[in-house]
Amino acid sequence: MNLSNIHPAKNSRKNRKRIGRGPGCGYGKTSGRGSKGQKAGSGYSRKRGFEGGQMPLVRRVPKRGFTNKFRKEYSEVNLERLDTFKKEKITPKDMAEAGLINKESENVKILGRGEVSSAKSIHAHKFSKSAQEKIEKAGGKAILIGSQE
Repeated sequence: MNLSNIHPAKNSRKNRKRIGRGPGCGYGKTSGRGSKGQKAGSGYSRKRGFEGGQMPLVRRVPKRGFTNKFRKEYSEVNLERLDTFKKEKITPKDMAEAGLINKESENVKILGRGEVSSAKSIHAHKFSKSAQEKIEKAGGKAILIGSQE
């Protein structure tokens, strides 16, 4: 065996369709576009979503409501997940390192499922009422990030 014997697998390589090369090739004259009609002319390009003159789906479907572009997304973390931390002070950075949230830069909301066994100061962007009560009942602090305190 040497380099001159190497060939690609049979039928793995296909020649491109050469259109407009005379009647012998089968794609001569009209080049596979048929005769006449909207798609036969040069310069034809179909618009996105065009359905041959039928009312396009995007226009047939009713539109409802609106999207608030000022909406703030929060990553939710329950107290039961934070209770596993040995630290006294828990920040979004610690939560990201533990895999509770994706990125340190995300907004975090603490929810009240579970209990807090020891006094911890938890830093987050929002707290549910029940979470705040449980943290303070355990002797800890619920510290809001971004508030002027």
